Amino acid sequence: MDTHGHYVKLRDRWIKRHKALQEKLWAFHGDVINDFINGTKNFAIGSISGLMLLSSPAANLIGPINALTVEEQKLPVDKSVFLASDLSNILPKDVRPLTPEEENSAAQILTRDFGVRVTPELSGIRLNRSYGYIGAEQHLARYPGDTMATHLENSEGSNKHYSSGMAPGLGAWGYFTNSSSSLSQKDIDREKYYIAVQTFLAPGFAEHTGEYIKFFKFRKMLVVNPQNGHAIVVVIGDAGPAEFTGKSLGGSPEVMTYLERKDGRVRGPVLYLFIDDPEDKIPLGPIEPV
Repeated sequence: MDTHGHYVKLRDRWIKRHKALQEKLWAFHGDVINDFINGTKNFAIGSISGLMLLSSPAANLIGPINALTVEEQKLPVDKSVFLASDLSNILPKDVRPLTPEEENSAAQILTRDFGVRVTPELSGIRLNRSYGYIGAEQHLARYPGDTMATHLENSEGSNKHYSSGMAPGLGAWGYFTNSSSSLSQKDIDREKYYIAVQTFLAPGFAEHTGEYIKFFKFRKMLVVNPQNGHAIVVVIGDAGPAEFTGKSLGGSPEVMTYLERKDGRVRGPVLYLFIDDPEDKIPLGPIEPV
């Protein structure tokens, strides 16, 4: 089924119907609408109820307050829906390693939609796969003495992510910084938006361990839930999970929440590819299609 074509048809039908309703409304009730707007505009601006009125769908339907003619309104578009549709046309139904053609097609779509270069390989280095099941990880200690109490202090997600707990060991690269006093926003974001990937299974890792470890440390990646189009910029903060788990990567509590991915029987796959950002300009966290 051509899901992308289906979405395009629905969108075009809605835009056409929306415009027709506008024209019909103004044709039959234009004078009344203008009188109402001119008579209530000052009151509306000065009251809470008026603000709600001016921001309501009905206000959007009749156009700007000073409009005297019908103008085509731009409908809000959830671009993530179209991204999910595009990816559904190239990704296999079974969760397996992608072919080079499938990887390249996915990379091209993500590069186009997010305006950043996304690739399955950088500097001749790649992971063992770029499409697989993701599992939930715990919070990582950022510095010696970091606890759950200090970890989520003043955090918006303290209640939501506290139950995930702290991992008993450190991440693959050790602490993110040496002490609480040296903790920077970059350190905070790196732990908040980290993934664990199977670096030890990367082709060539055994032969070039030192070089690969240096390459993978806090390397930026784009992780995408292909079923809802949610995408997030992350760093590689740990190695794992083990092959026997049936999972190919793990995500921090914040990553899992945003992607709407869960462990267990309701688990689902994600795409994860490198972001080419040599100047470190792309911020970590959720990212929207442009």
